[in-house]
Amino acid sequence: MQNPIKYALFALFIIFIFASSYFLVYYTAFTKDIGLFSQDGLIGVMPSMQNNNPLDTGMGMNPNPPGNLASVSRTLAGTNPVKDSKEVNLSDGSTYALSADLVSKTINGQQIRMYSYNGEFPGPTLRVKQGSTINVNFKNNLDVATTVHWHGIRLSNNYDGVPDVTQSIVKPGEIFTYTLNFPDAGVYWYHPHAEEDLQQELGLYGAIIVDSPSASYYNPVNLEQILFLDDILINKNDVYPFYNKVTNFAMMGRFGNTILVNGQEQFTLNLKKGDTVRFFAIDSANTRTLNVSIGNLSLKMIGSDGGKYEQEFFSNSFIISPSERATFEAKFDNAGSYDIVSTTPLGTTILGKILVHGVSTDNDISGFSSLRANNDVISSINPYRQYFDKPNDFNYTLTSKAIGAMQGNSGMQMGGNPYDIEWQDPDFSQNSMSTNMGISWVIKDKNTAKENLDINQAVAKNKTIKIKIENPIGGVDSMQHPIHIHGANFLVLTRNGVKNTNLVWKDTVLVKKGETVEILTYFPNSGQWMMHCHISEHLSSGMMSMFNVR
Repeated sequence: MQNPIKYALFALFIIFIFASSYFLVYYTAFTKDIGLFSQDGLIGVMPSMQNNNPLDTGMGMNPNPPGNLASVSRTLAGTNPVKDSKEVNLSDGSTYALSADLVSKTINGQQIRMYSYNGEFPGPTLRVKQGSTINVNFKNNLDVATTVHWHGIRLSNNYDGVPDVTQSIVKPGEIFTYTLNFPDAGVYWYHPHAEEDLQQELGLYGAIIVDSPSASYYNPVNLEQILFLDDILINKNDVYPFYNKVTNFAMMGRFGNTILVNGQEQFTLNLKKGDTVRFFAIDSANTRTLNVSIGNLSLKMIGSDGGKYEQEFFSNSFIISPSERATFEAKFDNAGSYDIVSTTPLGTTILGKILVHGVSTDNDISGFSSLRANNDVISSINPYRQYFDKPNDFNYTLTSKAIGAMQGNSGMQMGGNPYDIEWQDPDFSQNSMSTNMGISWVIKDKNTAKENLDINQAVAKNKTIKIKIENPIGGVDSMQHPIHIHGANFLVLTRNGVKNTNLVWKDTVLVKKGETVEILTYFPNSGQWMMHCHISEHLSSGMMSMFNVR
């Protein structure tokens, strides 16, 4: 009699070959169908959807998370065509009506159900004077509950827009009035603080420019231009699915495969030869960090987030992470086409284009090559220099852990990236299947071992505090984290022990993988103020803590 074990092994081999062939056919068909199939056949590598640049993600197989949860409604019924963003000048004491609306927008040739403020995408730019106060009557016309967070503005706590902390959530059809005061000049923005991974991704954001009363606060320019830098993940004829009450892409965040600048797929700015432009760049992406440059121009870096640098400087590029802002100027002496690009170790992605026409500017502004010291900023920082070397008041570690059914799973680590920034999704399939039911991103207090919302640090109003934040490589996964603090601005004193010699008041700091930063801050207003990661999916996966300011 023949050996039965030999026949059993042979049968298993035949089954394996058949299953592998079926899997390969299905996998190839699916990934080609959603536009994420690599032409060279390498798993985790894809040609960009824009100019064959490495924009993002590898390949996904199943658009459903564990449990086949119900997806968020995607019907176009009840939507209106989106409108272009407008600038609104608001005087001290004025009242403005703002609504969150359902709209439709064409992306990749498809009509997509989106959200917007006042039917505009991005939302209207609010322009106000420093020191002014306005009222915003906000109405929620969506089919989901929401709030508005006024990012970077040091305002009264009860108008900060954090549901169940500073206000009740605004349900569909409800109205909430925000009273906003603007103590600081600079660039800010507004967005939801509820289901941010869904609502911000679908278009709920707008800019705020707070003008200084000083005519010399900024350099003279021919024009100013906002650049909302965003991406969106398109799957066939719609966005990749969202799910009710569950956040997917919890590991790395939702990287998009289509770039949007000011809501446009192919942003173009037309200029005259000799124009000097001041740009206000805002990273409104869920997770993507960018390294931005314009042609081969030297960019004059003016400020970051709401503040100006102590000293202007030239740079060929700048790194900007979710929620950060960058104020910079560029002079276009020569006619021609200039690409706005993001260049990373993985390649170059075109974000938009600037066309400089041969007609000369009406006012050729001189002095672009000179750099000035911002004495007003230096003076604002001087009272705090005495605290630069004080001991740290709080020490935090950023990490991650498996929760729920994923506890004990040590095979989730999505390593392999030798860089200190995840520029794109290293494993689309695994990332898209990860949810906040299986992974928790963690802010841990090293002094008490408390985590996330169990941390509620008691801080005296206006007391200067020093915070150390470490982001070691390890845990379930490792990633950079843009850490944002509500109700305060701060100075980034050191990175990996190296002192920062050109300070700027910020509200978000990018903490790279393996990096340690020290910041100095104070809270001018009482209340419960949040600190969190501004990767939307990490926030939804628990990465937030509190300061109780009295």
